[in-house]
Amino acid sequence: MTSADNPDPFDFNAPRAWRVTITIADIAPPIWRTLLVPESFNFAQMHELIQAAFGWTDSHLHQFIVGGLVVGAPEFDDHDILDHLIIDAEKVRLSDLNFYHVDAPEILYEYDFGDSWLHAIAFERIVPMVKGDAYPQLVDGARARPPEDVGGPPGYQEFLEAWRDPEHEEHKHMRTWAGRRFDPETFDIEKTEKAIRSALRRCKGGYRFRPER
Repeated sequence: MTSADNPDPFDFNAPRAWRVTITIADIAPPIWRTLLVPESFNFAQMHELIQAAFGWTDSHLHQFIVGGLVVGAPEFDDHDILDHLIIDAEKVRLSDLNFYHVDAPEILYEYDFGDSWLHAIAFERIVPMVKGDAYPQLVDGARARPPEDVGGPPGYQEFLEAWRDPEHEEHKHMRTWAGRRFDPETFDIEKTEKAIRSALRRCKGGYRFRPER
């Protein structure tokens, strides 16, 4: 039996979206975003979506780990430094994933191979897309993402200790470096929604920035 909340998994003509929750790993309390993402999205669009949803600046390399395979932009490893096959993100869609026999499907997105910000993408359920609604949809979230180049989760922990303690010798420097507007507990859903819409308009179905292939 199917319903609006439980669409027929074999009706491939019906437009559907994945409800996903994306959480930055190894940080407590967690930094996360929940979104409804169309199955038609490719992984280049997913990259742009994650960057905008968390407010990253797309200043570093990235990759998705999907069942042990790497999905990303192959041309950024034109010297074969990574020594493994990189599947073109624009050629793989969420609809290509088969999660019907997996209890808690999850893939990883890594941003900045130096800081290594790992994002766990939990695929919670398939939902029918409502005609007339705009997708993807930002459902909810919590907390601001760490500053770029802070040193990954360990560096972010050290940063927070200094940022929060007026007596810490690095307190003033960290406050200045992070900027006056930075607050680790702040999440502005309206501002984030606007950032997502803008990023996806500019990416036009693929990567916004991509060298000649």
